[in-house]
Amino acid sequence: MKFALAIYGSPCNSQAPQTALNFAYAALSAGHKIMRLFFYQDGVNTATQLCVSPQDEQNIPVEWQTFISTHNIDAVVCIASALRRGIVNQSEAKRYGLKTNNLDNNYKLSGLGQLIDAVLEADRLIIFGG
Repeated sequence: MKFALAIYGSPCNSQAPQTALNFAYAALSAGHKIMRLFFYQDGVNTATQLCVSPQDEQNIPVEWQTFISTHNIDAVVCIASALRRGIVNQSEAKRYGLKTNNLDNNYKLSGLGQLIDAVLEADRLIIFGG
């Protein structure tokens, strides 16, 4: 079965990103495919490379980065949600005259059309948070 996962909750104050990550590992272990991850609303905070968790806590953004790169998963961050929360890639930083970018390289910025495409292609869309 092909799954698309939409993550709406923040890694700092929601269980949504952790629950989605646990589901993703379980789905792959069961032989299913994760065809796209879509981070939306506060879930886009998962994609920053500047998050530092306390040493005695899980670092959810780093765990997602590892999962995405290890399993070569398509990870999309809603550009409108990201810009609103100060998360930009190199080209958006240049476009808006910002001094740096903070979107992790495992993710790409795109619009809601990517979520619609995922819904059409996947057998199931599962939403975490929201």
